[in-house]
Amino acid sequence: MSLKRQSHEPGHHRKFLVIVDDTPECDRAVYYAARRAARTRGGLVLLAVLELEDAHQQWLGVADLMRAEATDEARRRLDAYVARARQVAGVTPETAVREGGKVAVLQALIAEDRDIAILVLAAGLNRDGPGPLVTALGGAASAAFPIPITIVPGALSDEDLDAMA
Repeated sequence: MSLKRQSHEPGHHRKFLVIVDDTPECDRAVYYAARRAARTRGGLVLLAVLELEDAHQQWLGVADLMRAEATDEARRRLDAYVARARQVAGVTPETAVREGGKVAVLQALIAEDRDIAILVLAAGLNRDGPGPLVTALGGAASAAFPIPITIVPGALSDEDLDAMA
């Protein structure tokens, strides 16, 4: 059961959520969500998910080093996309770094922050499919997801996205 969103109650505002990763289409999701947040006076949350399954099989020191390196890389990526959102839309996003499976982390963050009202994903650019997260959240899984999902085609230009945002 999902909790009621608070984004339209007094003192709250709708937030768009984007998962930041190293895929080329990630920029399309951040660009679109930043422009939508700016135009609707909403907020933007950028989430980096550390999927460190191998860390649990390592010695404690090695696992800690893996986690620290992954966190540093995630923070660098988030910082770059925070700058991008400011540049394209004047929006300063909130950021979060969480460890775990992407779907579980998404659901936990959405349950914690009831102002998050829309998840924005970008479809992959290659012929292997729309991308792992779009695939994981598509179909039957999306029926039980607690908020709407917007999927941005990864091949759209800034001008295309501006016209839609």
